[in-house]
Amino acid sequence: MSVATDYPVLTLKNLHKRYKTRHGYRTVFEDINLQVRSGEVVCLLGASGCGKSTLLATAAGLQSADGGEIQLHSRPLQAPDIRSSIVFQSPALLPWLTVWQNVAFGLKLKRMPRLDHQQLRERVHTAVKSVKLEGFERAYPHQLSGGMAQRVSLARVLARRPSLLLLDEPFSALDAITRFEMQKLLLEVIALYNSTVLLVTHDIDEALLVADRVLLMGRHPVGIRREWTISMAKPRFESAKLLSDLRRSIFQELALVMTL
Repeated sequence: MSVATDYPVLTLKNLHKRYKTRHGYRTVFEDINLQVRSGEVVCLLGASGCGKSTLLATAAGLQSADGGEIQLHSRPLQAPDIRSSIVFQSPALLPWLTVWQNVAFGLKLKRMPRLDHQQLRERVHTAVKSVKLEGFERAYPHQLSGGMAQRVSLARVLARRPSLLLLDEPFSALDAITRFEMQKLLLEVIALYNSTVLLVTHDIDEALLVADRVLLMGRHPVGIRREWTISMAKPRFESAKLLSDLRRSIFQELALVMTL
């Protein structure tokens, strides 16, 4: 299992962001204070439009904040960093490349450490094996199911060995059975790599299955409204009673937030 420590991998301090509209400014989030510690899985939960994905993209350095500070390993983050990687809802695979080539692609980007041929092969092989796609290395994206394509997207990120894994609703477009299988796979990958994860979702059950902490984001006011710590051991598929009670509590808070 992944073991959390007190060392902060990601720190957000008084972070806020707003967009200019024809009627003035719209606040996306404000006064965000958050730490994700090494080996920890933190879930940002909330309804659509509450700023979860924008906050994740800002934490990745893909968007700029209007105030506050982002730190990765206690140092200011102002642009995308090779020590963090993000997986989106869409796999965004390159259709002219095979599974193997798509996974290897992320290792050939600028700012990545140079790997010799053998090191690259080992990285790709380990990543493909970890997401259970051995035997599909020569397949092209159009030959894959939605769940398999998302596995390739995850493998592409894992091959880079990031210290922080950012997940933006990566399974929300999948059917219920495939989503459940991907959630189980994610738990295995987190344990294998001892990953530090910040996951965005609107699925309460997904948050309860994988997270060590769940943060609820609201819209009025925008920002983090409440936090739950989940100390149950993983996997939690058999902890139905305890999860049911916690689910009820989170659902009640989410329903309250959505009415404001």
